[in-house]
Amino acid sequence: MPISSWYTPESHFLSLPSGFSDEVATADFPSHELRFRNQPWAYRVGLGQLSVDEWTQHMGRLCPLPDNLQKTFALRYHGHQFQHYNPHLGDGRGVLFAQLRDPVDDRLLDLGTKGSGETPWSRGGDGRLTLKGGVREVLATEMLEALGVNTSKTLSLFETGEPLIRHDEPSPTRSALMVRLSHGHIRFGSFQRLNYIDDVAGLRALIAHTIEVHYPALKDVAEEEQGAALFGAVAERAADTCAAWMIAGFVHGVLNTDNMNITGESFDYGPYRFLPRCDPDFTAAYFDNMGLYRYSRQPEAVAWNLSRLAEALAPFASQDALKPAFEAYGANFSRFLRVRMLERLGLKAQHGPLDAQLCGTVFRFLEGSPVGFDAFFFDWYGGVASADRAHTGARKHLYQGAEFSDLKEVLARFEPTDVARLKHPYFAEPEPCSMLIDEIESIWTAIDQRDDWSSFDAKVRRVRVMAEAHGRTLVMPDRVMCPVEDL
Repeated sequence: MPISSWYTPESHFLSLPSGFSDEVATADFPSHELRFRNQPWAYRVGLGQLSVDEWTQHMGRLCPLPDNLQKTFALRYHGHQFQHYNPHLGDGRGVLFAQLRDPVDDRLLDLGTKGSGETPWSRGGDGRLTLKGGVREVLATEMLEALGVNTSKTLSLFETGEPLIRHDEPSPTRSALMVRLSHGHIRFGSFQRLNYIDDVAGLRALIAHTIEVHYPALKDVAEEEQGAALFGAVAERAADTCAAWMIAGFVHGVLNTDNMNITGESFDYGPYRFLPRCDPDFTAAYFDNMGLYRYSRQPEAVAWNLSRLAEALAPFASQDALKPAFEAYGANFSRFLRVRMLERLGLKAQHGPLDAQLCGTVFRFLEGSPVGFDAFFFDWYGGVASADRAHTGARKHLYQGAEFSDLKEVLARFEPTDVARLKHPYFAEPEPCSMLIDEIESIWTAIDQRDDWSSFDAKVRRVRVMAEAHGRTLVMPDRVMCPVEDL
């Protein structure tokens, strides 16, 4: 079946007035060795039947997809980086390459690159991506998707045959080109830029475009109220994303306003970490000396970024109009935190005070316990229905004594969402699937020193088994079958 029959091309910034993006040419790489191909998502968006040569042409050499964008564009934006405003940002090593439509959720999806070469916004950099950075992003997106986080998907990763010099890792190091599947690339910083340059007409156009493409439910809102309505919708999604990070034990590392997507989608994974154990002060980025984006401060960081978005929307929404949505952020975050906690524990919600009690009790226990963050949710998935398993494993001594009795009492008041799921082979394993830094480094060492990708491949497969155990196997469009081995 022709590629073009699987999707409907959409306009992006190209439908907006000029000045939102720059047409750029992508780099010509010495080689294209395919290292990762996300077949489940490729099938979902209609690209799964591409041959290896076709995949290389489109995802490696970035030849346009049929009936899609025929040029590539670097998007313009500004942003606060560690709370300091930077007006010199923009896509410095990535471009908008193509646009697809998700046939299951009926939404626009962008194909964006990372490591595709210099752009007007490279700021003296080479516009390249290290292979290690690409490997790390694959692992992050696979793990976050398996844990139910609204995240971008890594669709493709090629090694490109160039030696790169980097100050923060042994050099020369290997180069890569990544293609990311994302629900749009409009950032908080996209609005900040327009407000900064006093482009009121552009800001109005971007608000209208964002509503039309990403928030169609707001299309009937009166024009003078659209700014506030959009902010409210974005703030609610941001609260859910942040709650999902917290329950996943994920620390983003660089929560700048240019790294926050207007759709609430989590993306762009640099110095991220997953918690070994529940440490509120755990910080991901080695250069975050003050712990600005430490684990426990992520909800506050997101709120701060929302304040900056509110400022950017000021020409079309008074602060009084924006205030209710901003004030609702805390309550929404707490609500989503409870929902996400119950989802990760595989428990039915009570829709009352007991849900909040469970959430608080879990965090109090974890902050005072040496039990691993992932291990706790693995051991107690399904609540006390998993008590026998938790009490016979290597960690059984961690679930004894007074410090655990309060939590077990609360857990006993909940029922599993799916009893059959507790019998999935994944839960018979002795250890949970985690994504801690030592394992990531070990996976990279095998690749770097011996070109051994077996640990990387095995990790991706195990993450997908975990996703299946939690009922998160990717839904395919009607009449489209993805080979079982790719799921």
